[in-house]
Amino acid sequence: MIHKYKLNGYNIVLDVNSGGVHIVDELTYDLLDNIEPPFSDKCPENVIEKLSRFYLAEDIESCYNEIAELYQNKILFSEDDYEKFSKYSVAAPVKAMCLLISQDCNLRCEYCFASTGDYGKGRKLMDFETAKLAIDFLLEKSGDRENLELDFFGGEPLMNFDVVKQVVEYARSKEKEYNKNFRFTITTNGILLDDDKIDFINKEMSNVVLSVDGRKEVNDRVRRFSNGMGCYDMIMDKYKKLVEKRGDKDYYVRGTFTKYNLDFSDDVFSLNEQGFTQISVEPVVSDLKEPYALTERDLPKVFCEYEKLSKRLIENDKNGKHFNFFHFMLDLDQGPCAIKRLRGCGCGNEYVAIDPDGDIYPCHQFVGMDNWFMGNLHDNTFDTEMKKKFAGAHIYSKHECRSCWAKFYCSGGCNANNYSYSGDILSAHKLSCEMEKKRLECAIMLKAVQSENESE
Repeated sequence: MIHKYKLNGYNIVLDVNSGGVHIVDELTYDLLDNIEPPFSDKCPENVIEKLSRFYLAEDIESCYNEIAELYQNKILFSEDDYEKFSKYSVAAPVKAMCLLISQDCNLRCEYCFASTGDYGKGRKLMDFETAKLAIDFLLEKSGDRENLELDFFGGEPLMNFDVVKQVVEYARSKEKEYNKNFRFTITTNGILLDDDKIDFINKEMSNVVLSVDGRKEVNDRVRRFSNGMGCYDMIMDKYKKLVEKRGDKDYYVRGTFTKYNLDFSDDVFSLNEQGFTQISVEPVVSDLKEPYALTERDLPKVFCEYEKLSKRLIENDKNGKHFNFFHFMLDLDQGPCAIKRLRGCGCGNEYVAIDPDGDIYPCHQFVGMDNWFMGNLHDNTFDTEMKKKFAGAHIYSKHECRSCWAKFYCSGGCNANNYSYSGDILSAHKLSCEMEKKRLECAIMLKAVQSENESE
């Protein structure tokens, strides 16, 4: 399987199964529309006749031979060697956990998937005893996995920061005993940040996610307090201080674009102009009936904006002003392991979410959905059959994914989105798919430009 497209003056051919990317001339691009394996010794006469209106016959023949050679060397039209790994896509140790340390929030963001922080279950904070049980659960279920991920999430986790600190201390106290290494991440809206919290976060958190949607007018339209006041002016200086004091440790500012800001490349660059170099601005996930929801009618504009953003990033690099836009970050050399390529984030299998009551869910986006309840820490219950179901949710069990050129990059998409929109974790959410494919095309093009510049 191949995928070919034109973008920013490049003719790009992706060999789906090998992951090889080829920048080709017009003849090769057009010829690939007319031939497929298996290849004979000579180019079919009807193909030569068809293309000879535009190209010399000898050039067509020569190009055909080059393509055939690439096929023989398994560089183009390569076979799918990944499906055999799907049998290893079985229940695995739990290595990551999202801890809803606060099921409450001090903002009332219009698009919040978590019902403005309480997940439809009432506002509450996790107590330390429940958090300890969560750490114990992760230690027990992680098997021989040494590196464990723990995300402090909400709601707004800084509303329960004393327990955050207690959890970190408790987890650290268990590392040597269990031969584990904890990596902590915290996601915050920044309202309650102060110097003490910044210092603790920068010391203990391997990564920090800072929520802000971009330009002040964009952010304050949807990220507001209950009284309708926006939060931009309250958080930006705090974010800058945190990042400045953080040094070279990981962080990123994370925004959301909606129908209100389809010119979201301006938001990306606005964040960069504020001094941030690790930036993510991602499409909203919401009920299609909401006024801010993205729909299929918005896709042409979204596609144009991604292309516009990629071209702006190229110009930015030329001017020595590089920064990372997370949705365009792509490793074409190594990439993730085979199993991760098949099933992505590991939701419900390698990764679970815990709410303040100790209830277990496949991930934070499933919290509050009774049909995805996996057990409870206090009852010492855990649905291993549901865990197996999620382990089997991979690109070969998702019908639409099997024939999709992007399958090894998106790994079947987000299970929660699939369920929310399609009613089935195995049914791909088509709107998300289309945006993901456009992002991938832009990311691959950027890699082509980078490679070209490095070879000069």
